[in-house]
Amino acid sequence: MKILAIESSCDETAAAVVEDGRQVLSNVISSQIDLHRLYGGVVPEIASRKHIERINQVIRQALDDADTELEDIDAVGVTYGPGLVGALLVGVAEAKAISYARGLPLVGVHHIEGHISANYIEHPELEPPFLCLVVSGGHTQLAIVEDYGKLRILGSTRDDAAGEAFDKVARAIGLPYPGGPEIDKLAREGNPQAITFPRARIDGAPYDFSFSGVKSAVLNYLNHHKMQGKEIEKADLAASFQQSVVSVLTDHTMRAAEEFHMDRVAVAGGVAANQCLRKAMKEACEKRGLTLYYPSPVYCTDNAAMIGVAAYYEYRNGTRHGWDLNAVPNLKLGEH
Repeated sequence: MKILAIESSCDETAAAVVEDGRQVLSNVISSQIDLHRLYGGVVPEIASRKHIERINQVIRQALDDADTELEDIDAVGVTYGPGLVGALLVGVAEAKAISYARGLPLVGVHHIEGHISANYIEHPELEPPFLCLVVSGGHTQLAIVEDYGKLRILGSTRDDAAGEAFDKVARAIGLPYPGGPEIDKLAREGNPQAITFPRARIDGAPYDFSFSGVKSAVLNYLNHHKMQGKEIEKADLAASFQQSVVSVLTDHTMRAAEEFHMDRVAVAGGVAANQCLRKAMKEACEKRGLTLYYPSPVYCTDNAAMIGVAAYYEYRNGTRHGWDLNAVPNLKLGEH
């Protein structure tokens, strides 16, 4: 079964052809990072406009790379939330048009379920149930994947997502957008023990996250040093901040694995490409005899291959959407 998948939730216009839920025949991504870097972050109106300009070309390229025509496609999968509403609408409208014109089933996909499903691409042995930590620019969640398309949310962020905190701290110390990879890169030159930043714990909600406190602590540290005219060692600051965030993510995940007796742990989302997080999770899992899974960096950031995988399992579960499918920018995990 071949699925044409479309992803346009933020600043990547992406299309892919995925066969039988596991084999990626093509994965084309048109990134807008260089454009949005001029503004220090994603400008929604510009993102929407660029999606409109690029989406037909990206889909055509995905079909060509897969040596496939629309006549060979069995269903169309598309991200319909969460994300930027204008950006989502471009992908949803395109998917509905192709689905209607070709008489193909339409399958709407939750963006975060797509990130989780990215782990299936390179790990054919991975099947539910397993524990998954989702860390991206807009989301930080810990969930048990009980079955394909069926999640049990254990904890979510109360404020800033981990990736959001990375971007804000990066901007504060003068690093370019996107800040996450820049923090990761700079931190390798610094001492993660140089500065002690807070690690938030929430009473009564052991698996919830909060990163606004550590972000504020970094900003206060910067302001304090500037007022006193002290030099700031950016590499040490980046390494210490990153260590604070990574330790919370790892501790929460390991605690959940122990409590719920999960022997397989996956990491998903853009921050899953962070080398410090990968190393910490690997060491923690090896110490406890757990098997760790994470996607290659190209499948961590936004892409359509992961949407094609998720769409396949949604299709198998009987999910079909009509022409009234709309973009849902604040779509909650498990609600669709």
